[in-house]
Amino acid sequence: MKKFHWFKQISNNGKLERRLSLGEYKRAVSWSKYLVSSGAEIKGEGEEKWSADMSQLFIGNKFASGRHSRIYRGIYKQRDVAIKLISQPEEDGELAASLEKQFTSEVALLFRLRHPNIITFVAACKKTPVFCIITEYLAGGSLRNYLHQQEPYSLPTNIVLKLALDIACGMQYLHSQGILHRDLKSENLLLGEDMCVKVADFGISCLESQCGSPKGFTSTYRWMAPEMIKEKHHTKKVDVYSFGIVLWELFTALTPFDNMTPEQAAFAVCQKNARPPLPSTCPMAFRHLINQCWSSNPDKRPHFGEIVNILENYAASLEQDPEFFSSYKPCDDHTLLRCLPMCIAARRSASLIA
Repeated sequence: MKKFHWFKQISNNGKLERRLSLGEYKRAVSWSKYLVSSGAEIKGEGEEKWSADMSQLFIGNKFASGRHSRIYRGIYKQRDVAIKLISQPEEDGELAASLEKQFTSEVALLFRLRHPNIITFVAACKKTPVFCIITEYLAGGSLRNYLHQQEPYSLPTNIVLKLALDIACGMQYLHSQGILHRDLKSENLLLGEDMCVKVADFGISCLESQCGSPKGFTSTYRWMAPEMIKEKHHTKKVDVYSFGIVLWELFTALTPFDNMTPEQAAFAVCQKNARPPLPSTCPMAFRHLINQCWSSNPDKRPHFGEIVNILENYAASLEQDPEFFSSYKPCDDHTLLRCLPMCIAARRSASLIA
């Protein structure tokens, strides 16, 4: 079993490895209550099924953090896990209540999801001030980190196709359960074994029948659909828009609107119908799909079921013809979604005649 050091990453047998600044000390003390708490079961109907036995949890090093959360690697019942600890601000009761509601919603959604392209939920714990969500640990890290380690525009098309299909399958399943993710972006897509992508972070997800206003979701403007930016009624199609941005990331390995602040990006998307520029190396087949996904009109965006069918057809065609993407041309008189089967059939017939 790997060795983990709990709070000793800040202190070693009670002795500080170096002198902390006042700010570092205050932050360390404020989070220590999470790391040394004994935890407790979550009370409520059905919740005992996913309550964590905190005596079986060992917390290791932090590897990610958010505004009100930190994520640690750890071991739970001899299994590698990721541990998300949520901070409840004692000085802001309204925010604390909002974070508690978000925690409860995220756990309730994760508990019901079972799919190879969705992060696997393990357990959770709730005892003020401890809010803890335990999921499987994926050593590959986030898709965003992976892409930023690549040279821009360097990812092979077959790899893009494989990653895109994983994401689309996960999102198709999520939508089949009536759930909107609402924060789909490369940072929330994790890589497991064999480059398998899993959708993660359901902090602002919701059942479609219960989704409220997206007010306050300011951290994801670069991936956010125009209707969410405008705080209007939104549907599952907001995730399709975000998927279009993720596809752009796969082809560029860049950050969308990286020359703008998030607020400037939001203004450009809503007021100028701006989108990140597609590179000339992006195959025509994907160019048409991306343009449909990030259409300003939600009704013109395909459902994930359609996207999965398109990508599977691409994969089948690529297997038969390695030059498929370089020679692909969409039909002129029909939309991509309607004409793709005919185009593929025509190509297959031509190859047989040849």
